[in-house]
Amino acid sequence: MLKRRLMIIGFVLGCLIFSGCSDGVVTSKSVSESIFAMDTYMTVTAYGNEAQNAVTEAIAEIERLDKLLSVENKQSEIFLLNQNGGGKLSKDTKYLLEQSLKLWTETDGKFDITIYPIMKAWGFIDKNYVIPDSNTLNQLLSLVNSSTIKINEQKSTVTFEKPGTKIDLGGIAKGYTSSKIMDIFRKHNISKGLVNLGGNVQVLGKKSNNKMWQVAIKDPDSTDYLGVLQAEDCAVITSGGYERYFEQDGFIYHHIIDPLTGYPADTDLKSVTIISGDGTLADGLSTALFIMGKDKAVDYWKKNSKKFNMILLDVKGNLYTTEGIVDQFISEHNIEIIKI
Repeated sequence: MLKRRLMIIGFVLGCLIFSGCSDGVVTSKSVSESIFAMDTYMTVTAYGNEAQNAVTEAIAEIERLDKLLSVENKQSEIFLLNQNGGGKLSKDTKYLLEQSLKLWTETDGKFDITIYPIMKAWGFIDKNYVIPDSNTLNQLLSLVNSSTIKINEQKSTVTFEKPGTKIDLGGIAKGYTSSKIMDIFRKHNISKGLVNLGGNVQVLGKKSNNKMWQVAIKDPDSTDYLGVLQAEDCAVITSGGYERYFEQDGFIYHHIIDPLTGYPADTDLKSVTIISGDGTLADGLSTALFIMGKDKAVDYWKKNSKKFNMILLDVKGNLYTTEGIVDQFISEHNIEIIKI
């Protein structure tokens, strides 16, 4: 039965992440370490003679980026930029701002890092959840506009042209982090490895038995999986309203805010999984396409099919996958193939 196979696969994947096992086939030294950062548990696993050095450096990189990009840490670059309305940019932050503004343009504003004041008003930053009144949201919505972010390329500085503008790179930071870890792996001659950043997975090469990694895609409505993706040299990143939410007066309010309305996105999708060689892109798109909804997400993929593939689950339980990964995704569910 596929369900039993999925359970076994999930166990094996967990074993790879947490204890360094490899389907009973050991071809090289493996090292695995875990850390709590960016408000989630993360695990880094590498195979090779330099595995320990690679993992140690990867953990240090996670800690560095966590301190750099935090919106709450008063010593972080993002906190200081928000307090000062701009400032000097490090190489990492400059790159992330550039990619964020590019995504903002390409997704017609669905990915917008200036959403921070509204995220905070809802309590999704400090977990003090509350439903903001309409007047508050309307005032804060006037600050949500990435076009007011101006980068000076020569000076490596940024200016927030509208007073009160604040940014949050949380919708793109984990994907960037996982891609940076892949760079560290390659520097240490690691040919196979995996990083799990709170459900954001990125893999390098193939497993020790020379087969592709098996990444389980969570079913938002149960403890089972929607299916398993066979992955190689890519990021697999999922976004959905089930990840972080609160309930009040019988209504559920999730953390993926529509920049147009200031409310949790009213979408016909339950989850969006992006598969791409670029972890930064995958992270940002998983949020943007969730907000877009199914039809616009499909249209966007058709225009950008060379950059990523995707798995969509809609609110009716229908499962879709793009044609580029049709042979890599195993599921008990009926799957509709999205074609160009």
